[in-house]
Amino acid sequence: MSINEPNLLMPLEHLPFFIVRPGETDLLFIAVAISLVLIILGFGALYFTIQAWPDRLAKGVGKAQLQVVGILGLVSLLTMNNALWIIALVLAAIRIPDIVTPLKDISKALTNRSDTIAEPIKETPKAPTNRSDSIAEPVKETPKALADRGDSEE
Repeated sequence: MSINEPNLLMPLEHLPFFIVRPGETDLLFIAVAISLVLIILGFGALYFTIQAWPDRLAKGVGKAQLQVVGILGLVSLLTMNNALWIIALVLAAIRIPDIVTPLKDISKALTNRSDTIAEPIKETPKAPTNRSDSIAEPVKETPKALADRGDSEE
């Protein structure tokens, strides 16, 4: 070794801390790799949390609306189509009125009412044959019929 040749084995004190000698562990590389993995996982969790907002918002609505919101959210997640996610969010925020259930209740109530009102058909009276039969006696109503009308028996 001559004086003009550089000594490659001498420590190079003027180099920054992140440059290491051959064969040594690069701690900065490991720290950056771990940080990058944690950042990617964090953004992924944030993305999926934001993507689930319409589903969480639509929990109290009807089954059909919840399914439509869920499908729109899933399709927007897989296709990266933000318009579908916005439609799902708006659909989840708007409460669509339930008009089928009240109509079913009205139909059920009318069916029950018609069953209680309908009574069997009684025989029709025969035509009177003589004059004495033509004078009809007053019809006595049953206590149940009077109670249904709201009258009381006197």
